[in-house]
Amino acid sequence: MRLIERYILARVGVSFVVVLVTLIGVVYMTQALRRLDLVTAKGQTVFLFLKITFLAIPSLALIVAPFALAIAVVTVLNQLNSESELVVINAAGASPSILLRPLMAVGVAVGIVAFLLAHWIGPAGLRALRAETTQIRADLVANIIKPGRFIEIDDNLTFHIRDRLGDGSLAGLLLDDRRNPEESFAYLAERGEVLRALDRTLILMHEGTIQRRTPSGEISIVEFQSYGFDLTSLMPAASNPVYKSTERSFSELINPDPDDGYAQANLGRLRSELHDRFMQPFYPIVFVLVVLVFLGEARTTRQSRGLGVLAALIGCFGIRFIGFAAVNISITKPLVTPLIYLVPLSAGAFATWLIVTDRRLETPRVISIGVEKISSWIASRFGGNGAAA
Repeated sequence: MRLIERYILARVGVSFVVVLVTLIGVVYMTQALRRLDLVTAKGQTVFLFLKITFLAIPSLALIVAPFALAIAVVTVLNQLNSESELVVINAAGASPSILLRPLMAVGVAVGIVAFLLAHWIGPAGLRALRAETTQIRADLVANIIKPGRFIEIDDNLTFHIRDRLGDGSLAGLLLDDRRNPEESFAYLAERGEVLRALDRTLILMHEGTIQRRTPSGEISIVEFQSYGFDLTSLMPAASNPVYKSTERSFSELINPDPDDGYAQANLGRLRSELHDRFMQPFYPIVFVLVVLVFLGEARTTRQSRGLGVLAALIGCFGIRFIGFAAVNISITKPLVTPLIYLVPLSAGAFATWLIVTDRRLETPRVISIGVEKISSWIASRFGGNGAAA
């Protein structure tokens, strides 16, 4: 690889990482806010909140990576044009491959990562996320322990806490146990925590007392530093989470379990998900080719450069939008399934032909005139005011 190709490769690679991290951060915040209600309502810890939100990052990266690459390539090519580097490359009579090779190298690398994310890492993360959220929703202790409220968790068994701390521990515990008619117990503790080990669930209380009362009114008090109260018998039987199509492994998609109710009721969804995963690695490569068609040559005016950027981004978003639509429609209409492959592959093939034959795809004149009028209107509205000031 030549020096100029390594230079372009490095710039695109750095730009891609920056854009990818930014987009993932934005999307992650929206997803995290959705999970925040679940975690806070169930009184879970900050660590668990971070854990379940980070499990979704591989799937988020799979969705935004092609767009991040398209934006990175647009940015770098636009900068090369602004700094007249594209002019020098074209004037030197360099072949189109001088740009194609480094950009395709990045596209293929991102495609390989997308393949791993689509088939293994992403579904595994979503599967773990589903298991965690199912466990949170089925967690009896998380559902019943509400600060400031007296909750009867079983007949004649009442629980109360003053507060739940950020690390998940409990403050100001009161447990009133009157299930045995021969004697009753009142447990009071300064603090406590819920522990799960060896298929058992305990409330471990610290620095408290146990008050034992008999029907005759006799009371005995015992102080303790630590005491465990077993809640295992009160816990519901563990429920198996139902995994959606995006959360299933490749083998589960290609060979659904005949005893799996969700799979048998959603065979079309599983089929569409499988085809979509096959095509995910190709979108980064197609996006690189589309951007290169519009911005691979030097542009002499700012207007033509802006139109090229706009056309490239619209082309990429349009291809992916049609791909998403084909996946969703093919769930109920299997005849649409070939479009999942046809749309990106035909766009990539057409873009490759334009690049190899050194043809230029011009922006339609109607769009050019429209953009020119809008630019003139903006200049007249704001440029004149700025000059007068």
